[in-house]
Amino acid sequence: MSHKTIKIIDIKSIRGPNMWTYVPVLEAWVDIGDLEDFPSNKIPGLPERLVAWLPSLMEHRCSYEEYGGFVKRLHEGTWPAHIMEHVTLELLSLAGVPGGFGRARDGGRRSVYKVIIHNLHDEVTRLALTMGRDLIMAAIEDQPFDVAAAVEELKDLAEDRLLGPSTGSIVNAAMERKIPTMRLAENNLVQLGYGSKQRRIWTAETDQTSAIAETISRDKDLTKSLLKACGVPVPEGVVVETADDAWEAAEDIGLPVVVKPSDGNHGRGVFTNLMTEAEVRTAFSVAVDEGSSVIVERFIPGNEHRLLVVGGKMVAAARGDFAFVKGDGQSTIEQLIETQINSSPSRGPAEENTLNFVRVDSAVRLELERQGLNAQSVPAAGHDVLIQRNGNVSIDVTDEVHPDVAHVVALAARVVGLDVAGIDLVAEDISKPLAGQRGAIVEVNAGPGLLMHLRPSAGTPRPVGNAIVDYLFPPGEDFNLPIIGVAGSRGKTLVAQLIASLLQLTSMNVGLACSKGMYFNQRQLDDRHCADWESGHRLMLNRQVDVAIIENDNRGILNDGLPYERCTIGVVTNLDPTDTVPECAINDAEGIYKVMRSQIDVVLPSGTGVLNADDAEVADMARLCDGEVIFFSRFGNADCLTEHLDKGGRAVFSRDGQIMVARGSDVQPLMAINSIPLLQLRNDALESILAAVAVGVAMNLPREIMSTGIQTFSHQ
Repeated sequence: MSHKTIKIIDIKSIRGPNMWTYVPVLEAWVDIGDLEDFPSNKIPGLPERLVAWLPSLMEHRCSYEEYGGFVKRLHEGTWPAHIMEHVTLELLSLAGVPGGFGRARDGGRRSVYKVIIHNLHDEVTRLALTMGRDLIMAAIEDQPFDVAAAVEELKDLAEDRLLGPSTGSIVNAAMERKIPTMRLAENNLVQLGYGSKQRRIWTAETDQTSAIAETISRDKDLTKSLLKACGVPVPEGVVVETADDAWEAAEDIGLPVVVKPSDGNHGRGVFTNLMTEAEVRTAFSVAVDEGSSVIVERFIPGNEHRLLVVGGKMVAAARGDFAFVKGDGQSTIEQLIETQINSSPSRGPAEENTLNFVRVDSAVRLELERQGLNAQSVPAAGHDVLIQRNGNVSIDVTDEVHPDVAHVVALAARVVGLDVAGIDLVAEDISKPLAGQRGAIVEVNAGPGLLMHLRPSAGTPRPVGNAIVDYLFPPGEDFNLPIIGVAGSRGKTLVAQLIASLLQLTSMNVGLACSKGMYFNQRQLDDRHCADWESGHRLMLNRQVDVAIIENDNRGILNDGLPYERCTIGVVTNLDPTDTVPECAINDAEGIYKVMRSQIDVVLPSGTGVLNADDAEVADMARLCDGEVIFFSRFGNADCLTEHLDKGGRAVFSRDGQIMVARGSDVQPLMAINSIPLLQLRNDALESILAAVAVGVAMNLPREIMSTGIQTFSHQ
């Protein structure tokens, strides 16, 4: 065989719904060169090598819709672009990246194909595509390929770039409820919803989390004083400045005591059950470096607990356990920590690990000294050694929480002012009121970790992401920003402008992005061509926008996708078979149809598709619309319109010199055509006017607003 290669010509990031699917994708253009003449069944051993390296390819059903379907295609003969799709998806899956959507399609010329892959992050998906290409070439050339190393590299990148599990749980919960999501930065800042309907989260903090409350929560002494004033049980304690002060405070409070930083986190520098002056002084010397000051407080006997409060309600609870190792008569304590504690898959430095690694730090050394041991001691076989008293909260106890305890932690969150709070308390039995067991709240935390509730080491995982989403978007409330998307070959800019003219007569703040620029109400924000993804995205970010009108052209949809996940109203004006996009391999009316239908595919079930009944290709899109369809027509005699009205549907059309609005057999005049100034300037504008009126009908605008908006429209 001659030298063969797979060349990635270009990779395009399509950021919104598109002609392929509803989600963002990477569209890679690949040239397989001479491999066009060598499908997989003509390359000896290729199917076997691929399956040997990636056994889970057997689970890919492919077009056969059966187990082993893709492998069957390999043996029958398929081309490298199709193989690249499946291998890329499998590498992503092995790296723990969710997804699953992929396509391979002809690129319009010999040996060139488009490989489309669901894209959660550009860097991650690009690396998977490149690795997929390299793996396939190694299999073709019968060369070695380290699959495990590739998957590990991809997994490391995904962990670094994708949303963390806590934020991810909230985003997934929003997606379950069809609430649109937008990641605003490379960190965990995410917008849920659009425009004036939006809310924002940063991990477990929301845009309703008070900055004052967060500051209070970081000051443990201030938090305790506020809680105590409101009757919430807290341990007696005092802020100290020196080791001498710490020991004096411990004597006043009474041993045992806890020494901890006043504003530390993650349990760093926290020492519990201190019984001697030496222990208190040692603890102070460490704690003072972890915070701005040190607190000495009464030690509360019992287990450490973390309770999550969302919107004034306790939604999850977890309990901690002491960390022990069991001696084997041979290993040092440091070695036992590694083999018996840190070997747990729940421990690690990554964000997805419920618990951190245990290190032999000052707190662990102090605990060992109490037992007459050190890290290099070799405990006898069967002898239990206590390693750590705190920081191991991961056992779900939500169903055990006493109602009085749930009430107290909810009160604590309200006192501090946090809408989402992690409440740390110590109690011997969480199923009983705190008062009877001298239990107390020891900390109130803003931005709490959620992983201990999502993936507890024991007990039932709790849907805390859903609880946060339900707090931000109470079930039953309308969270959809009214979005009107306008597509078509001609007239879409004028339609978008006319719709804006109607809506500006309402009380809503109107955002418009079209080829004439970007507007907020009647103020122009940008005079450039704004019928693109970036401009539409800007409207989605704007908290002042109550309704958005966005023009979408074919190139924009092909190169970037739509700037919204779903829309309230989708308009398609017409389809010109010459409106091709050759550089995107859209060369005929069928291709144009597949692009323009994207606008109708994203109409909400509660929304409306507005379609031109006089254009057969556009009218055919009615079958694709999840919501209602309203036809508009210059002539009012199209068969599809007549059939639609016979079924009780709605339509807007011209007849006898009038614009008519119809529902079934009920046909009412809206305005005289000769009363519309725009038609004196542009005699081709009637179709656009009818489309805009149809949008007004879909939005249930009063007749007076529709007629006034059309008659006062100023064409520029």
